Amino acid sequence: MARDFYADRARVARFATDFGWRRLCVRAMRHPLVRWFTPPVSVPSRLLFAPHDLRTGDPTRAHEFYAGRFAFAGKVVTTDGASPFEMDPPSREWAEELMSFSWLRHLQAAGTPIARANARALVGDWIAARAHLDPAAAAPDVAARRVISWLTQAPLILQSADAIFHRRFLRSLAAQVRYVRSVQRYARDGRPRLLCALALCFAGLCMADQPRLLRSGQRRLVEELERQVLADGGHVGRDPGALIELLLDLLPLRQSFAVRHLPPPPALLNAIDRMMPMLRFFRHVDGSFAHFNGMGPTPADWLATVLAYDDARGRPLSNAPYSGYQRMEAGGTVLIADTGAPPPIPVSHEAHAGCLSFELSSGRNRLVVNCGMPATGREGWRATARQTAAHSTAVIEEASSCRFVAGGLMKRICGTPVLEGPADLRIDRALRGGADVLLASHDGYARRFGVVHQRSWRLSPDGGRLDGEDLFRVAQGEEFASDQHEGYAIRFHLHPLVRPARAADGHTVLLHLPDGDDWAFTAPEAAVSIEESIMLAANGGARRTEQLVIVGHARQTPRVSWTFMRVQGLTG
Repeated sequence: MARDFYADRARVARFATDFGWRRLCVRAMRHPLVRWFTPPVSVPSRLLFAPHDLRTGDPTRAHEFYAGRFAFAGKVVTTDGASPFEMDPPSREWAEELMSFSWLRHLQAAGTPIARANARALVGDWIAARAHLDPAAAAPDVAARRVISWLTQAPLILQSADAIFHRRFLRSLAAQVRYVRSVQRYARDGRPRLLCALALCFAGLCMADQPRLLRSGQRRLVEELERQVLADGGHVGRDPGALIELLLDLLPLRQSFAVRHLPPPPALLNAIDRMMPMLRFFRHVDGSFAHFNGMGPTPADWLATVLAYDDARGRPLSNAPYSGYQRMEAGGTVLIADTGAPPPIPVSHEAHAGCLSFELSSGRNRLVVNCGMPATGREGWRATARQTAAHSTAVIEEASSCRFVAGGLMKRICGTPVLEGPADLRIDRALRGGADVLLASHDGYARRFGVVHQRSWRLSPDGGRLDGEDLFRVAQGEEFASDQHEGYAIRFHLHPLVRPARAADGHTVLLHLPDGDDWAFTAPEAAVSIEESIMLAANGGARRTEQLVIVGHARQTPRVSWTFMRVQGLTG
């Protein structure tokens, strides 16, 4: 035990040291003297083409920008005629979205001469204000997104522009590409580092006379794709939403190689082919993604756009062992479960402590959900949303199955990655009596409480019944911590449209659904209570909802059986 403790401390110390060094390097790259010694990127004579932006725009937002109203990340700033780059940002998230220029797509959607002039004026303001020195603008992933946004929206920005502005734009673009190339290796692991590689590839393809940049960008891209896209198509960070975000960039990049009549890297094609089936894996019948590991509201328009490129359109996978998820489906009932360990520390900043949590839907109705993450204001909700209690699984002594960096110097240096979590996971799946049966366990509570949580699910062939069982057993080589430290709470968070009603027996709850496809939940040997909950990942903002809760003690009642069953003719 002591050896494991010191090994963990050493592992965390190595990560913190490496992370701090990378942050220091990124900060140093912003200094003019350091930039002077970085290899230059030649200013292109022209842009060869503009990649297609698959992210849809809202023309009404363009009118807001023209009126000086900039709403990002749940915050609104009114400029009153000033440049938005001169305003004090209300939050870091707001500043990063402003500096990324991803909002140019809304001006493109408007398609008016005023929108084009406004886009050109805002880009010119950014260049004149030397806003690239702003810390939010200099974040590697923000700089990379800005490069991609300027390339994809170049026709919007440059149409009707004079020669002086055209040269200023190309000089600034080349300088930003140079910066992204210099900081890419120091960017935070995971999606930020992959986004930098994507930006370099786009720049190498779109800017004239950049063969060296394209070769180096391709090399970086291949390295990151092979490392970050797992064999089953999931992302190493385990966030389902990462698949949508990445494919929105990877698909236009594949098309950009075709425009240049160049063969795309096989790693790019293989990554797309593996990721596409995983889109169907995480989808409920209503089209929403399951809320695991940082997933927020499903961007329905973006998802539909990406799925239009899916040629296979087959039945979703049932087993994603590398990503750590399982899917069960029968008779229009879908269950998606998290059966994986937390991702490696460097890519765990958004990971949740939701091991053995699940979501359940019937047709287009979602019954059981996880709380998920909101679309805006994520920083304020992150600590709450990542807790095990925010997931439909069992919690021991209200503690999470993962330990996160909570605060202090470590948080200031490296954010809030997962320090420790389930390491020994056992999964068994089989067909028994025609029913799909899944058994899984994790040791996330073994060190602290001496408890291993085991959960099983059995979905009937017609999809009308889900039998489950939670078992709390003594971990091998351990013992229960004490009589006072073995309490558990088994939580089933309900979708906001589900109306629960307790039955008289205290063991059953009737679940009324909007279309009359009603269900019942019962735990014959346990008392079931209904408590308040919140669905953070709801469209339009967080919504109040309710949860079913079963409490007990691992020593006294180590086994709890429960059932969801479709019923007919409920009223109320």
